[in-house]
Amino acid sequence: MHTVLVVEDDPTVLMFLEDGLEEQGFAVVSARSSGEALNILGAGMYPIDVLVADIRLGDGIDGWEIARCARESVPGLPIVYITGDSILSFAGEGVADSVILQKPFSRLELSDAIRSLL
Repeated sequence: MHTVLVVEDDPTVLMFLEDGLEEQGFAVVSARSSGEALNILGAGMYPIDVLVADIRLGDGIDGWEIARCARESVPGLPIVYITGDSILSFAGEGVADSVILQKPFSRLELSDAIRSLL
């Protein structure tokens, strides 16, 4: 079973992501802020296999920077960005070998994106 770290500050969207990923057979670790995500990544308490990061997270760093930090710790970590309005920035901001999904997307689209990177 692969473990997915989901970084999303909207509780409703986070619940949608958690439920969908668990239904698809993934273990989920959730972070509601960039700081919480960085703590989870830095602590090494969970074997994170995939990062799913919202781009806009309110206060703190954005999903682009979380992905860069994650890749410093775990080179090659599969990353799926999710966004409502930042898809045009992907080419310049996204890390190599990652994908981006425009909200709204289905749970199946998310699990397919993850599986395409694993």
